Amino acid sequence: MKFMAIAAIGLATTIVSNSAPAEAQGNPHLGHVAEQFGNTPDNVGLLAAAAMEAAVAAQHAELAARDLDNLAAIKRHTAHVLNALNPETHPSGPGKGYGLIKAAHGVVAHINLAAERDGASDNIKRHSSHVAASAGNVEQWSLAIMEHGETIMATEDVAVAAEHAKTIAAMTQHILNGHDANDDGSTGWQEGEGGLAQAERHLELLLQGEGTI
Repeated sequence: MKFMAIAAIGLATTIVSNSAPAEAQGNPHLGHVAEQFGNTPDNVGLLAAAAMEAAVAAQHAELAARDLDNLAAIKRHTAHVLNALNPETHPSGPGKGYGLIKAAHGVVAHINLAAERDGASDNIKRHSSHVAASAGNVEQWSLAIMEHGETIMATEDVAVAAEHAKTIAAMTQHILNGHDANDDGSTGWQEGEGGLAQAERHLELLLQGEGTI
């Protein structure tokens, strides 16, 4: 199930390949989220960059939580998670070199700028708030994971490391798939619930509403 969840984070790339350029429609900030942006890996859009880093983080969080009696293994894979989240503070590892925190923060900033742009449609304004809320959750969960990870890296108590590793593994799944925080049987885009899957879904709905996919 976890590997299926990771594989599902390809929607942003699919959107890019099937959409007409948002920049051509006069909204470059939407293009930065959905299509391409600066120094992201392969110049992908910010949401796709977030998805790429999240997949690495989730994979290594699962590996860290697989052998909870092995402190060295927990620390090794936790370091890889931290690299995928923030390569500026943890430069060595299998991440893509951009960082999930930076990418998620960029999604929030640019999707909000897209909604604030003169001439933005009601469709953009509505769905951009949903994308922003979910991406904001991703950023906050990532920051919390950084704290858990730093605790692991500092401890020599395998039991302490194991508990934090389990928490990180759960939180990376929240990042990928969202989290049913209110236990109502569904996961929405709202604060505390939406993750990358919800951000991608509402970006897709936004682009469909604009007639770009």
